[in-house]
Order: sequence, then structure tokens, then C-alpha cells
Amino acid sequence: MTATESETIEADRDGNKSDDDTRVWLVERTYSDDELNLIILVYATEDGSRYHRRERALTSFTGPARETKAGLCVSPDALGTVDDSTTRERYATEARRMAEQHDPDDNV
Repeated sequence: MTATESETIEADRDGNKSDDDTRVWLVERTYSDDELNLIILVYATEDGSRYHRRERALTSFTGPARETKAGLCVSPDALGTVDDSTTRERYATEARRMAEQHDPDDNV
């Protein structure tokens, strides 16, 4: 991992936003079907067109260092495209709801 990648990961965790970063909101939290004790967090832009996925071991959800934030700032390189229109609409609805009801640093 390069220093830049490490800095980007740290910025994502801290929620700090650089000029190039994109705000995303938690839209989905599911358990993995194929692996035990894995939780998948999906964050999306308010228009639902882009998403960011994180996987976390269930055991890592303890303690303040592993809080789940309502919103994150991520590098455009860390975003995927949502091609399915139904998923895009669902992500947009949930991202807008989260943005209206929470500050990005809120724990959810």
C-alpha cells in the first residue's frame, strides 16, 4: 500500500473531505451470504449513481474505533457505478433520507 492509499483510507475513516472526495451515505448493511461473520456496508451518493462498499468482520464492531458513520468522504477511485435503475433509485432514496436525518459523523 502506498502512502497516498494509506492517507486516503485514513481520510475515509475520519470523514475528512478533500476537494476531490465525494460524500456518500450509508444505504445498506447486510450479512454476507458466503462468509460467516462478515457485514457488508454500502454507501452511495445522493443521486444513487455511485457506491462505495466496505466489508467488516462482525467481531470488529466493538469499541469506538469501529463505529459505523452515517456518511463518508471517499476518493472517486473508490466509487463504483450503479448500473441497475431500480438499485440506483433505492440507493438515492436512502442516501437522501440519511443526509436529511443525520450528520455525516453520526453513528448509525
